Amino acid sequence: MTENAPAREQRLDSPGVGPHPLPWPQDARLDEALLEAGDARNVVDEFRYWSHEAIVEELQRRRHPFHVAIENWEHDFNIGTVVRNANAFGATAVHIVGRKRWNRRGAMVTDRYQTVHHHPDAAALASWASAAECALVGIDNLPGSRPIETTALPQHCVLLFGQEGPGLSEQARQAVELVCSIAQFGSTRSINAGVASGIAMHSWIQQHVVPSWEG
Repeated sequence: MTENAPAREQRLDSPGVGPHPLPWPQDARLDEALLEAGDARNVVDEFRYWSHEAIVEELQRRRHPFHVAIENWEHDFNIGTVVRNANAFGATAVHIVGRKRWNRRGAMVTDRYQTVHHHPDAAALASWASAAECALVGIDNLPGSRPIETTALPQHCVLLFGQEGPGLSEQARQAVELVCSIAQFGSTRSINAGVASGIAMHSWIQQHVVPSWEG
């Protein structure tokens, strides 16, 4: 390639960029193979050409003090979306409760950048959360739940989501310290667990991150 080749040669349907123009920048975080061949990964512009290890190290430094957990008793296909949302909102980690195996397709490889833990059941998750001094907050539209729109979420917490359909298991309902619901105005009784996770995480961001931008 020539020295003045464009840095952003790419197909319109691709999130990536082409080879980096010469001379290459001197930065230990950059991956020479990506600089030479181009970076086709779906990463934000700041991380273009960074090595995977460098991106993970930087994300670890920035993560917010909330965790996300989801029950996995029936191989829920929403888990990938939950992991992707956790990456987008900077969750410290994702916790899979129940079956250890889950469908990673919906995560769009974001699980490579996210810490993922496994717990055999809700009781084990609750024990971990207690030791980590994180409040366990269930997200479900159960009787007695508090509206997430007006509820102060703990800064250090685990947002726990149940299976698509049945919601939080009975064991999970017994383990949580607080249950929050998401306001709905249509005919169905629940919303998709992956969607609910995004709403709940953004609610935490609005309470604990956005104010610091404004003040």
